[in-house]
Amino acid sequence: MIFRSPADFLPAAINHLLAQEAWARAKLMPHAGKIAVFDAGLVTVRLQVTADGMVEAANRDEAAAVTIRAQLSDLPLILQNRERAFSYVKIDGDADFANTISQLSQSLRWDAEGDLAGMVGDIAARRMAMGARSAFDAAKSLQRSVSENAAEYFLEENPMLMRPQAIAGFTQDVTKLRDDVARLSKRIEKLKDAAR
Repeated sequence: MIFRSPADFLPAAINHLLAQEAWARAKLMPHAGKIAVFDAGLVTVRLQVTADGMVEAANRDEAAAVTIRAQLSDLPLILQNRERAFSYVKIDGDADFANTISQLSQSLRWDAEGDLAGMVGDIAARRMAMGARSAFDAAKSLQRSVSENAAEYFLEENPMLMRPQAIAGFTQDVTKLRDDVARLSKRIEKLKDAAR
């Protein structure tokens, strides 16, 4: 099967996850026939819940029960932190249906190792999954290290940034200097008045 757009791929991917989790299908069954629209600006996906708790692509002319809008720029944040995914979106429509979608988005997990085991065997799948996790952890560590080194460079070696503590200290010093100048100005005025 060739996927031409997210509307083609997404139902198959979601159904793959739902097929492995009976509890998730049971949560969706009461919403059979309802349509959810996921609108990310350039990409819009319309999914309809089927009677068996799975999803299928929905027709454009049918009304949506819930519309979930997200900025395309927020998608990496949503994918990175699924627990907070719904804090990045705007939801219109059926609150109960939206809540069910939110719960499923936080709870459904892809068992990549299990899927690989069916193709290459348990041991190879385990090693591939461990290798992928190790590569992902190494990439995260590299990203963190590069970020820390860049921050240190711009804070210490070529100061273009300032630490919050330094800014707070500078602000306190400026405030103290302003108050001292105001007091000194008042003393000078008193001395002038006394000299007259």
